[in-house]
Amino acid sequence: MVTETKVLTTHVPLPLADKVDMLAARLERSRGWVVKQALSAWVDQEEERSRLTREAMADVQAGNVIDHQAVQAWAESLESDTPLPVPSVR
Repeated sequence: MVTETKVLTTHVPLPLADKVDMLAARLERSRGWVVKQALSAWVDQEEERSRLTREAMADVQAGNVIDHQAVQAWAESLESDTPLPVPSVR
């Protein structure tokens, strides 16, 4: 299967370009292959971050939150001999 492609160009700092070149040589791949892998991973990461943010905002809108003071008290109690139970959603 042939996938259509589009050429993207950008300026990158020389130290980063050097690292890409070193990776490409070490992996015996082209510079373009390394950049495509990195860009794909970054896009996937950003899409996941966006999904998680939307999920978190839906939880907030639904009232599925834990009071800040309860979390802070719990965290501070972890250093004591009698830590508080993990706070739960109100």
